[in-house]
Amino acid sequence: MGIYQTSVEEASSIICPACGQSVAVPQGAIQVSEKNAQPRLNRCLVCPSTELFVRKNFPQRLGIAIVVVGLAMSCVAWGYRDLFWTFGILFSTALLDVILFFVVPDCLTCYRCGARYTGTDGMSEFGNFNLETHEKYRQQAARERQSNRPF
Repeated sequence: MGIYQTSVEEASSIICPACGQSVAVPQGAIQVSEKNAQPRLNRCLVCPSTELFVRKNFPQRLGIAIVVVGLAMSCVAWGYRDLFWTFGILFSTALLDVILFFVVPDCLTCYRCGARYTGTDGMSEFGNFNLETHEKYRQQAARERQSNRPF
């Protein structure tokens, strides 16, 4: 379940609809320029991280499910020795993937907490996913979990 809130640039806090916890919006996290009506995000609103990356705002599990279903259907067609349907299904799955790539909008995602932000300006200032940065935060979270374990 995600938090969907509009006009966060005027808000002083964000309230989680699931648990009711309030998170204060850090000062200077959102910049609104006078010539551009779109807000520009400088850092994550949930955690203190300034490292964000651009990704497609699309559920990965749904994308994998589309590929798996296309592969399974093409295997069935291959089993019936129908070459036309086999490659037709594979190419249709690839075409659907290309269409989704161009239709689905981008979003900013925080490396540390996974929060997603859509409708912000200045996404070009942030790069695509970087495995090294992701691994840094993954290792940091693993060390914190390990240090909090009872002996």
